[in-house]
Amino acid sequence: MSDAWVAAEPDAGALRRAHEVFTSGGQVRLPPVRPLVAESWRRSARARVSPDGAACVELADDELADHREGHPLSAAMPVIRELMGTYATDGAHLLAVCDAAGRMLWVEGHPGTLRRARAMNFVAGARWSESVAGTNAPGTAIAMDRPVHVFSAEHFQRPVQAWTCAAAPVHDPHSGRLLGAVDLTGGDELAHPHSLAFVQAVARAAESQLALLAPRPAADRVRLAALGRDEALLTVAGRRLRLSRRHSEILVVLAHRPEGVSGDELLTLLYEDESVTPVTLRAELSRLRGLLGPELLRSRPYRLAGAVAGAVDTDFATVDRRLGSGAVSAALADYAGPLLPASRAPGVVRLRERLADRLRAALVDRGDPGLLADWTYSAWGEDDVEMWRALSEVVPASGLAPVLARLQALDAELSAGATVLQPRSAHSRR
Repeated sequence: MSDAWVAAEPDAGALRRAHEVFTSGGQVRLPPVRPLVAESWRRSARARVSPDGAACVELADDELADHREGHPLSAAMPVIRELMGTYATDGAHLLAVCDAAGRMLWVEGHPGTLRRARAMNFVAGARWSESVAGTNAPGTAIAMDRPVHVFSAEHFQRPVQAWTCAAAPVHDPHSGRLLGAVDLTGGDELAHPHSLAFVQAVARAAESQLALLAPRPAADRVRLAALGRDEALLTVAGRRLRLSRRHSEILVVLAHRPEGVSGDELLTLLYEDESVTPVTLRAELSRLRGLLGPELLRSRPYRLAGAVAGAVDTDFATVDRRLGSGAVSAALADYAGPLLPASRAPGVVRLRERLADRLRAALVDRGDPGLLADWTYSAWGEDDVEMWRALSEVVPASGLAPVLARLQALDAELSAGATVLQPRSAHSRR
């Protein structure tokens, strides 16, 4: 079976049997489980999501109101409600909108369905990220950054298996940053392919509304997005360019050094291998200049035109500024992941570690369990022992068990790794 519904909905009975086998420690079989769902189940298991657990409410009352008011998707809610509201109410469904961390900002629709949904904490303020609530349409759509349709027993947690949902991610129309997702939740009748097509259309309409309300940045400004990406995305003169890894590293270094750097210094910032010659670097810069144009990439010293005057924006500098002003929550919201995570360029590695360490320190100092959970349940923070320990010290008692379980698993992995390495180290000393 493909990842999309082609002719018929999945066999619910076969899925439940496959789910029982998987959660009992067996191997998942394809079919009846779609590859997309099988991978999501594996991620859910690695995150130690309990099949019998439930989503947790993280934002309530004033916190929820403040988060809604300050979130970019609030501006798109009139359009989302116009397109989905009547459909959800008349069809006994729910429309839901979550942020990029999987926290439900709005859950609206048929009153009876809302009452049923409360039993599994499908409510505003609850976190439905995949790493906390297992496989579900909004959480998995965010994890994979693609539209997702989840039917019945494809949900990882058993209390959710009476439901079917379809969700699509929503992005900032200018920067491409993931803002959250729109979701349609209800009964088996939503298993039809048109449900997924519908939420995709609503997500595109929301992005179009945001584009109308928030004008495009000035044409003379350059925007570089490099957090959570191995290949940076450059927006310049209305064009969006996906850069190669080496060109990404060059622009990150030059954006960080607006005053410019010499060829020799740039060589040391980009290459671990000291045998790389200046000729190699000049060839890369020549190719990059051909892509960007000489008006943007200058030489003697190498620099980005307008960077000193602030005409070059970067997502990593934005996070750094927010940390400097004490806006820790906003900094974490803008942190899409490590800076060029696959890069080994010395200058990039230093920047990446410095930014991550600053953000981690700020989160620990703030001591907010919700913010710490945002980090530890992220793709880049799931193995961060120090941050899991920090979370364990502040998380409410009701949420402590899964945190301690994850810590125990990480400690076991570290101990096993040390045991494996010991004989090799001893052998190497002979």
